[in-house]
Amino acid sequence: MTEQRAGQGIPGLCGTDHIGFTVPNLDEAVAFFRDVIGCEVFYPMGPISADDDWMKRRLNVDPRARIKGIRLLRCGNGSNFEVFEYEAPEQARELPRNSDIGGHHLAFYVDDMEQAVAYLRRHGLTVLGDPEYKTLGPSAGEAWVYFLAPWGMQLELVSYPEGKAYEKEYRGRLWHAKFPAD
Repeated sequence: MTEQRAGQGIPGLCGTDHIGFTVPNLDEAVAFFRDVIGCEVFYPMGPISADDDWMKRRLNVDPRARIKGIRLLRCGNGSNFEVFEYEAPEQARELPRNSDIGGHHLAFYVDDMEQAVAYLRRHGLTVLGDPEYKTLGPSAGEAWVYFLAPWGMQLELVSYPEGKAYEKEYRGRLWHAKFPAD
């Protein structure tokens, strides 16, 4: 069974449209996601700035912040994501860790974990240890490993070609990049 409350939630909700994050250099990030990860790059936007308080009011950033550029990307059957490059007074340049409030990571599903990790290492990326293969609990059947983008952003590879253990007990299924229509 899925844990869902009938009648609760945003009316008309269909799913996740995109995830956005800020990078230190838009061109380098787009090249990395396109050339190394294999994402498809879509249209550019920006620059965006305002002389009034629009940036604060609409985006909750410093009113003098400027978005140098935005690109939209998609990797395979995954959700779209939006990559920003900002300039802003007193801009924090440190990346949050997963344990920090606002910490995050972006995960990519792969068919063959060992082959994917070897590929990342051949491209000189920092892979945080060896893949972990879950054998117990609801995620049994999953392999995962974290790696870092060239600018230090936390990324993850996941694979569970035979499914996960939770599927035996729950009617619903988590969305799966390999089977997006299910």
